Amino acid sequence: MAKSKAPSAPRRRSAGRPSGDERDLRAHLLDVAIARFARDGIGATSLRAIATDAEVTPAMLHYYFGDKAQLKQALIEERLLPALLPMREHLAQAGDDPAVLVAGFVQGIGEVVARHPWLPPLWVREVLCEGGELREVLFNQLIPSLPQMLARRFAAAQAAGRLNPALDPRLLVVSMVGLTLFPAAGAPIWRRVFQADDLGPQAMLTHTLALLKDGVGVSDSGGSP
Repeated sequence: MAKSKAPSAPRRRSAGRPSGDERDLRAHLLDVAIARFARDGIGATSLRAIATDAEVTPAMLHYYFGDKAQLKQALIEERLLPALLPMREHLAQAGDDPAVLVAGFVQGIGEVVARHPWLPPLWVREVLCEGGELREVLFNQLIPSLPQMLARRFAAAQAAGRLNPALDPRLLVVSMVGLTLFPAAGAPIWRRVFQADDLGPQAMLTHTLALLKDGVGVSDSGGSP
């Protein structure tokens, strides 16, 4: 009677550059993981849950990412940093005109969210909420010095008479974040409340720039940004 063959252990990926199929599958698994993290939170999501969503075995996730900590690091290095760093570099070179800085930030966030719709809910869960697993990453890797740089430039513009003296330059940065990421994260709610499926990214951009530029008063330009 022939002996049954023992099940083989999952093989580790061999050294060297992965094939095209491997790269595609790895990217797909990372996308599935991010979607689950944004929905349920990093801490509450198991590798088995991600594997179920991706219709693969947990061994496949281990094959590409090792453990959950390595998967989280891949999220940071391969998704978050590439998504946000170009905007940071653009703003660093944008000069000192407060209107240009505001428009650059609002438009930059809008472009990032359009390309990466998982970012706002992930930001709310993992940065704003106490115990979020990306809060320290935000300070140390994602946007180090960007808020301070913007606040300093706003303060300089204010001292030169080019920015509303009633504004606090630091809170202006907070307001810009609140007027971009919060509406994007809450879109499923407010679109349902107002039956506002007609309000797309461009409408949100126009509204936010008009609000930051003119407030709720009537401007000479009719409120356009």
